[in-house]
Amino acid sequence: MSQQAIKLYRHPLSGHAHRVELMLSLLELPTELVFVDLMKGAHKTPEFLALNRFGQVPVIDDNGAILADSNAILVYLATKYGKGHWLPTDPLEQAKVQRWLSVAAGQLNSGPATARLITVFGAGYDAETAIKNSHALLKVMEEELGQSKFLAGDNPTIADVAAYTYVSHVPEGNVALTDYSNVRAWLSRIEALPNFVGMQRTAKGLQQA
Repeated sequence: MSQQAIKLYRHPLSGHAHRVELMLSLLELPTELVFVDLMKGAHKTPEFLALNRFGQVPVIDDNGAILADSNAILVYLATKYGKGHWLPTDPLEQAKVQRWLSVAAGQLNSGPATARLITVFGAGYDAETAIKNSHALLKVMEEELGQSKFLAGDNPTIADVAAYTYVSHVPEGNVALTDYSNVRAWLSRIEALPNFVGMQRTAKGLQQA
């Protein structure tokens, strides 16, 4: 019996949605992309709020199983379809992945994601703070990626999927990756994975060059 397509409600410029799109592609799962027009407030309509009361993308519909929140979706997909490759079962190794999911919801969100939100979507946050937060995170990543090929060890996990998009696109938020050779090598390793799919880039920030 063939796998029914998983519906992914997303916007093509949402890094949170791209995490899920990337994971679905890496797992080779049939996917139906459903465009949610954030600019026109489609995520605040009663129809969409019935899927996610927080009014945010992404949301997936896996044959009637509705789930929101990008990190939660990554855990679900890895557990259900990942065959043990994307989320370790060993308690310590799993905790290492969870640590980076927390970073993705914390430091990554207040740094690279916010810096890009300001330039791409015109969000009213403080750019100086977001850029400072971004470099603080990148310095930690640079050091840790000097010890291992991927964030939680020498094999890719959902930790890398959760962090990839906003780090890759942080130049759009006026944060240069020039000084972070280990981070850039890590980005290249992810982009070399079978079935990798990137997110559309915008001519914003340093990406204008």
